[in-house]
Amino acid sequence: MIRVLLVDDHPMVLKGLRLFLQTQKDMEIVGEASNGEGALQAVKTERPDVVLMDLSMPVMDGVEATRRIKADHPEVKVIVLTSFSDRDHVLPAIQAGAAGYQLKEIDADALAMTIRAAHLGMTQLHPEAASHLVSQTTHEPDDERSNIQVLTPREREVLQLITAGKSNKEIAAHLSIAEKTVKTHVSSILGKLDLQDRTQAAVYAMKQGWFG
Repeated sequence: MIRVLLVDDHPMVLKGLRLFLQTQKDMEIVGEASNGEGALQAVKTERPDVVLMDLSMPVMDGVEATRRIKADHPEVKVIVLTSFSDRDHVLPAIQAGAAGYQLKEIDADALAMTIRAAHLGMTQLHPEAASHLVSQTTHEPDDERSNIQVLTPREREVLQLITAGKSNKEIAAHLSIAEKTVKTHVSSILGKLDLQDRTQAAVYAMKQGWFG
């Protein structure tokens, strides 16, 4: 079962999410919160696998809550579920550690897919959010990171699969290597590219057009 925490300050949104998730046989709602501060406490006590996080909330907003959750519980996946698709909201959320970014207009099947993908370590971004993220994630043209040669052939293969949305387990199976080895390659890729997580690595590769 995927343990899901719901965080939103609108009761009707919570009700809708609750009704939908109760129909998913592989998901279980372990708690609800109406602001970021409540989310922090709920994560601490309920230990969810995935958090559906609104951005605009009283007391503590979703970006700060995401940042603090990832700092204290890096294994918890946070999916932003919001009405905002502009770049001023997308990039801070991803930088805070969000594993996904979707709009509240998302249909039920796509939301379920996003939750399952996050649980497996993959990233799902709304097309508008992805477009803003790529356009805003810029680097200097002479930055040595823009040269894919800084990566080994195996690291390039791993990064290409990350960009395709594959989890570590799927990458390991595809390349016939141990999942622990994949994790080592991912750490090396992030270090060489001076990036913080898999999402940033995928966006950077897309920006460079390495696998397009």
